Amino acid sequence: MNSEHLILTDNDFVRLMAMQPGPQLRAELERAVVVPPDFLPRHVVTMHSRVRYLDEASGEQREIQVVYPEEADVAAGKVSVFAPVGAALLGLSVDQVIEWDFPRGPRRRLRVEEVLHQSRLRAAG
Repeated sequence: MNSEHLILTDNDFVRLMAMQPGPQLRAELERAVVVPPDFLPRHVVTMHSRVRYLDEASGEQREIQVVYPEEADVAAGKVSVFAPVGAALLGLSVDQVIEWDFPRGPRRRLRVEEVLHQSRLRAAG
């Protein structure tokens, strides 16, 4: 984890907290700056964002979309916010780095390289 600020929309925050996330994601949500969708900067990873990130240890670069668990489809690049990568990237800004524990393997250091698409006005329902 890291001390830089995360930014979340109020809709995403409320919906995710209602889903009772695990302790690591919950701790990240609790430290987030929560804003109305209209005040969200365009360079922040939100729910339904398409993002390109770099795993700094392996040098692997990937593009994914962070989605709610029921929308996950790994073959289509849709990664659940409850999966380690989705949880780690949510709320980060371009060029932010986070260290995150993965269940099978070492702690990884991920860097947000680009937010390719951001769905800023997605409803909470």
